[in-house]
Amino acid sequence: MKIAIIGTGNLGKSIAKGLIKNNLITSLYITKREIKDLKEFEKNNNTYITTDNKKAVTNSDILIFAVQPRHFENILKSVTPFLSNKHTILSTITGFSIDKIASIIGDDKSIVRVMPNTAIAVGKSMTCICCNSSGKNKIEFAKTIFNQLGNSIVIPENQMQAATVICASGIAFWMRLIRASTQAAIQLGFDAKDAQKLAMFTSEGAANLLITTGNHPEEEIDKVTTPKGCTIEGLNEMEHNGLSAALIQGMVASYNKINTIKKEQI
Repeated sequence: MKIAIIGTGNLGKSIAKGLIKNNLITSLYITKREIKDLKEFEKNNNTYITTDNKKAVTNSDILIFAVQPRHFENILKSVTPFLSNKHTILSTITGFSIDKIASIIGDDKSIVRVMPNTAIAVGKSMTCICCNSSGKNKIEFAKTIFNQLGNSIVIPENQMQAATVICASGIAFWMRLIRASTQAAIQLGFDAKDAQKLAMFTSEGAANLLITTGNHPEEEIDKVTTPKGCTIEGLNEMEHNGLSAALIQGMVASYNKINTIKKEQI
């Protein structure tokens, strides 16, 4: 496929690396105002570095926009005269709806919204995808791209706000849980480096157990919880102090905030 990444910052670079690594391109145009930041891509065949978004658009079929939200509307307007029905628009821009994109470029265009999280930098993103009716035949291609950079799920657009909280903000929530586990390990006698290692890889192992087995978390909890044992003692103490409730309430608060921001933008 002939692909262009418009606005190749950290996210755009991660996507570009995934496309190149998995041979998903016949040509790849990557754009940025400061192209010196893209020198690492110069050695790749069929990869073209440019500051000219119009050139990238006219030479590509799939356009992945990874620009900062405040620049997106103006960039869309600047390239709209060069768009045709051959183009598919993949937007990674948080809070920019399909209807808003369509109001600029036309609702006859294939538009796909994708919401990766920062774990895309290490190929472990949980990416949410939605599209307009014209973009339905491009969903599988979008999944192919982002499954190379982690995992993906197709959802209705009206769930994108909630998905932002669970997957994008969720990285921060999980970091806090790992940090708390690290602090506990330090209090129990480990030095800081070892404590973080114990917390990180235990967290990774717990997630991979669920991914690999498909089990419910409680099934795996039961395997390490014995009557009158130390695990149930710790779990009950955490629940008495509101662990589950605090996490749920925090995510709901985040969701309410993101909806407030959306209304203010409107």
